[in-house]
Amino acid sequence: MTLTRRFALALSLVALMTIVGAAGYILIEHMSVLDAFYMSVITISTVGFQEVKPLSPAGRLFTIGLIVTGVGSAVYLFTVIGELIVEGRLREFLGKSAMNRKIHDLKDHVIVCGYGRFGRAVVEELTRNTVPMVVIESDPAKQGDLDGLGALHVMGSALEDSALENAGISSARAIIVATGSDADNVYITLSAREKNTKILIYARGDSEAGLRRLKLAGADQVVAAYQWAGLRIAASILRPSVIDFLQLSVPGRESEVDLEEIRISRESPAAGKTIAAVERENPRLRIVAMKRNEERLEMIPAADTRIEANDLLVVIGETDSLKRLASA
Repeated sequence: MTLTRRFALALSLVALMTIVGAAGYILIEHMSVLDAFYMSVITISTVGFQEVKPLSPAGRLFTIGLIVTGVGSAVYLFTVIGELIVEGRLREFLGKSAMNRKIHDLKDHVIVCGYGRFGRAVVEELTRNTVPMVVIESDPAKQGDLDGLGALHVMGSALEDSALENAGISSARAIIVATGSDADNVYITLSAREKNTKILIYARGDSEAGLRRLKLAGADQVVAAYQWAGLRIAASILRPSVIDFLQLSVPGRESEVDLEEIRISRESPAAGKTIAAVERENPRLRIVAMKRNEERLEMIPAADTRIEANDLLVVIGETDSLKRLASA
């Protein structure tokens, strides 16, 4: 049994014995709840304070039994606490408890499985955009990096159901499966889909067979990391100006020109206006795509298309213009 589990067990035993002791004094000696808990605590802790009132023979026998069982539980708890302090793991234990509470309170967050080169790039970008997330990583050597980044994380294998559950799979909105093994990624994808049928699954694959199986397993989007890198290099040779433009307009980079998706609210001034009207009011901005409800993304929508509340617009333009439209 791990030290942290021993601590939880010892703490539970002491709490249980305190409650049992208080209940016994209430039933046998007819004490008030406060007096009963006082008697139970001073008996288990062996501090030797004066009794609330003289005990009856039955009360004394009960106290003897409480000392034998309760004091042993208290000594066990103090021993475990000593081990935690001696091994320097008390702060670590308390830190994990605080992290687990934060993860438990998360809703609509993103889970990243694997903190390798691919996963690290994803985590850094999500962190920069303050997206709530939890990282699952099996390599203990990477825990220091995750602590330094301030990322919520679960140390363990995403192949285990407990790791996914500890990361809040049931309340997450998306999961990124980014381990270095196609077989593991397929298994994690199946597990994630089983535990949350509505979650969006983005999975990494390194082979054609792996990409095909990830799609069959239920991944919403699969990415061939090395294939994309190769295509990007080839494109930079064939179409260097296009690549320069794409690098300039990477979403969220706070450059002069940005590319963003904007959800139109009911209160937005853009709601009810045509695309042409919105572009006239924002000369340095262009709407390049629009998605309405469950319809497919429409590229280069017609200028006379009327924008409705809850429409999703893909917009390119000056950063300040994009911020004005997004905050309206």
